Amino acid sequence: MTAYDTRAMQPYGVELHGDGDGDPFAVDPDWLAATATARRLVLLRGFRRLETGAFVELAQRLGPLLAWNFGHVLELRIHAEPKNYLFTKGNVPYHWDGAFAATVPRFQIFQCLRSEGSGGETTFCDTVALLAQASADELRRWRGLQITYQTEQHAHYGGTVTAPLVSAHPITGEPTLRFAEPLNEGSVPLNPLELRIADHSASAQHEFLQSFIPRLYEPPFYYEHAWRSGDLLITDNHALLHGRTTLGANVDRHLQRIHVI
Repeated sequence: MTAYDTRAMQPYGVELHGDGDGDPFAVDPDWLAATATARRLVLLRGFRRLETGAFVELAQRLGPLLAWNFGHVLELRIHAEPKNYLFTKGNVPYHWDGAFAATVPRFQIFQCLRSEGSGGETTFCDTVALLAQASADELRRWRGLQITYQTEQHAHYGGTVTAPLVSAHPITGEPTLRFAEPLNEGSVPLNPLELRIADHSASAQHEFLQSFIPRLYEPPFYYEHAWRSGDLLITDNHALLHGRTTLGANVDRHLQRIHVI
């Protein structure tokens, strides 16, 4: 692999710095996969922008790609008439990608084509680290929970799925959290997600969510990625939950995302 300046990110992750003209194809894909799994995310900053075809080719070096009804590449930008809150300026609550798909992807790969203005940081929670520091009482309760999620399909996902709150990482075997957060006051109420915790009354479910959700935003598990044009970000979709902060009124941002199985 061509040598690049490697920096530890805080609170987790690794950055490769390319001084503006780095070649993403010079980075060993086996190193990328291993490092994203061990360190949760890898940021390539200062690398050359890839055309869509080259972006797909780069992602394929890490494994087979998950095909959606739109193809492999999701264009993440604001829609004039959005059918889903993903394409609004509101925040995006925590979730994991592929909850309603036949296969949950191993990696997300993002390319930032343009990022101007404030807000719209992508948020992450390292659930492996959170579980490693959870109390015995928390672990005991969380391991016993089954949650059913339901949403109508107005974008590229939807349906009904039931999943345990705690499950094993399919690569490392480490315990992870699988959780999709309901819309909140900062979300645009389009295509809302409903959840139901098995064997919980409405009041017991509300009480649990009120105490559990803030834990996902605590340091050192929480990370906000402020995008720069040209960023390439590889993330471990099994270990992390992710979302997005509210976009500012002046923001102009365009991301591309690919899923690697």
